[in-house]
Amino acid sequence: MELVLEEKDASDWTYRGEGAANLVLAYVGSSPAFVGKVIRLQKVPRNGAKYENGHTVLSKHEHLLWKDTGTMITSPTMEITEQLFVQHVMIPLLGSDYVDAGKRVLVSREFLETVERNVLCQRPSWRVNAAKINTCIDSVLLMSDHSVFPYGTLNGEPCISVEIKPKCGFLPSSRFIAEENAIKKKATRFKMHQVLKLHQHQISQLSEYDPLDLFSGSRDGIHKAIKALFSGPQNNLRVFLNGSLIYGGLGGGTNGTSFIKGEEFEDYIKCFIQGEDGLRTESFVELVAETVFRLGVLDRLLEVQKLDNFDIEGAIHAYYNIVSQPCLVCKSFGEEKQLCRYSHLHSIPLDESMKIVKNYLIAATAKDCSLMISFRPREDRNSESLYSSVYLEPTKQRFEFKAYFIDLDLKPLKKMEYYFELDQKIVSYYNQMLKTEDGLVKASSIEGYETVY
Repeated sequence: MELVLEEKDASDWTYRGEGAANLVLAYVGSSPAFVGKVIRLQKVPRNGAKYENGHTVLSKHEHLLWKDTGTMITSPTMEITEQLFVQHVMIPLLGSDYVDAGKRVLVSREFLETVERNVLCQRPSWRVNAAKINTCIDSVLLMSDHSVFPYGTLNGEPCISVEIKPKCGFLPSSRFIAEENAIKKKATRFKMHQVLKLHQHQISQLSEYDPLDLFSGSRDGIHKAIKALFSGPQNNLRVFLNGSLIYGGLGGGTNGTSFIKGEEFEDYIKCFIQGEDGLRTESFVELVAETVFRLGVLDRLLEVQKLDNFDIEGAIHAYYNIVSQPCLVCKSFGEEKQLCRYSHLHSIPLDESMKIVKNYLIAATAKDCSLMISFRPREDRNSESLYSSVYLEPTKQRFEFKAYFIDLDLKPLKKMEYYFELDQKIVSYYNQMLKTEDGLVKASSIEGYETVY
């Protein structure tokens, strides 16, 4: 904790990206303590909502939920809480080889206020309108920059990294899914959400990506998924060259797509992938797909996602048990339906309800995280290396690679109602689309949009 970031250090940090809860800055200075590092800064909503000032962290019900998870419930700040969540929950599930919990670094308010101003013009406008950096915190999370190799940029070695947000890789089969929502057992959540996002103008076109392909475990399925992500990255794929974003989205939205396209991308990777013009991108897609196939880490991620074996339509009832409130879902359904399908969930012991909800929230983290894979050419095959390597047959090149899961954020208990409402909205709109003549035509023209098993 001896490291402190002051106002004078703000110019050494540049915008890398952001999610709903955190903003990420990458280090571009020369201090050995920070070379090859990024920091995660908490955000606060601009709508006037009350937000934690570094002292109030978990609610009383979250204390119950996570009481068996180390010292997480006694953490004084959210930064420490999230770090301990990764250490005590996600690392045992995903493996220490693929997860970096990071460490805390003290920051001054002046540092936070300065970087807030510095990155304002680099952030997507809708992200700026929604939230700003929380300047009340006194520490941030310092982590390795997984888009580069340690000290690789200082040595002049080219490094290309791919960040993939896989999303949910299975079809739910919970008996608590309502009959009118049975489409969830046939069409992936990602595909259904795409239709709603298109309707809401959050995206400009439907993605051809299918998470079931990526999680299929087959070489062909994975290649199909990676190719689809490159065709329409949205916020599910980003490519970095030596730590700088060159392809993919800044975080969603119709205007937040890629920095470069087509021929430009070919030029960017010319220093990395050998081959003729027009073929380098295809070779790079093959490199990424082959590496994902060989890694096998998505099998482990899928198992964590499948901790959600009740679906939100079941877990929401366990949530109301925990917060000791009348179940608004059962109330909206009516007494007869409640007794037929959900009454059992409201008679289970509290510990069982907590297990259901805890598993759902852990699975939600796994469904929303990203996999970062970094590559660099390996010139000397005989030299020892800390990293695995993959051979790219079309270009006769060998590359070292490393892979880490990132964005393993703790999901708040209070978001359970939001998750349920969003789920119902997604399914309802998709069902409406299928029932209309125009929707039926659209559905039949979207290849692979509904997968029947």
